[in-house]
Amino acid sequence: MTSISSINADLHCHSVVSDGTLTPEELAQRAHANGVRLWALTDHDELGGQDRARAAAKAIGMEYLTGVEISVTWMGQTIHIVGLGIDAAHMGIVEGLRLTRDGRGNRAKLMAEQLLKAGIPGAYEGALHFAGNHDLISRTHFARFLVEQGVCKDTEHVFKNYLVEDKPGYVPHLWATLDNAVAWIKDAGGVAVIAHPGRYKLNAMQMDELYKHFKDIGGLGIEVITGSHSPNQYQTYGKIAQQYGFMASRGSDFHDPQESYIDLGTLPLLPDHLTPVWSAFQ
Repeated sequence: MTSISSINADLHCHSVVSDGTLTPEELAQRAHANGVRLWALTDHDELGGQDRARAAAKAIGMEYLTGVEISVTWMGQTIHIVGLGIDAAHMGIVEGLRLTRDGRGNRAKLMAEQLLKAGIPGAYEGALHFAGNHDLISRTHFARFLVEQGVCKDTEHVFKNYLVEDKPGYVPHLWATLDNAVAWIKDAGGVAVIAHPGRYKLNAMQMDELYKHFKDIGGLGIEVITGSHSPNQYQTYGKIAQQYGFMASRGSDFHDPQESYIDLGTLPLLPDHLTPVWSAFQ
């Protein structure tokens, strides 16, 4: 597997197994059609789509890395850690992810109760309708319900007015710890990557602590080129990668053809001066 930065790698996307709307097979075809050479499916806290994704990639001649995106609570906020190149059958990560998923059902019911108080009935059942995997019901599924009902014009509007802190439908959840998430990934033979660092509402000192602690416990990479970052942030997080000695990752964070800002495989390539995370798998 080449380690050069110019490879079209997309190492962050979601299928219907978590909160995407396409099957693993449809994602593989879409990625390949857009020129992706190295692909990873990274469903939230779930490995159930990995065998299908790998088989679909192999069938069309596209290289594949097993992936997952783990929900983590850090300093009272939710951050996401991507695991790449893991053994999807490793019992440590399988059991850890099962425990992480378990709290979603009760949280979803509390979210629906809040929305009912805000005059929006039927939210739990409506969100379940959009959840291909009921164990992974999430804010995204509630957002699609609110759009379907005409409460909001699109999911971007939802996340400005609902399901976020101090707005109707927001219910915090205690996810995995950062130490546990990184340990699960490492023990399963993978590489841990901080997903879309530009999205977190942490100050510079808190982000510095996150980077240092992540590196101390064996984290190796951060996403630099991602659909969640602006072009200016590509440069910012490229510098962060160099400053802390992280490998750089690239991924669209694709969920749906209509909802996602960036399509699979269409982001700028990683700059040549950064070390791509896929070099760890040569």
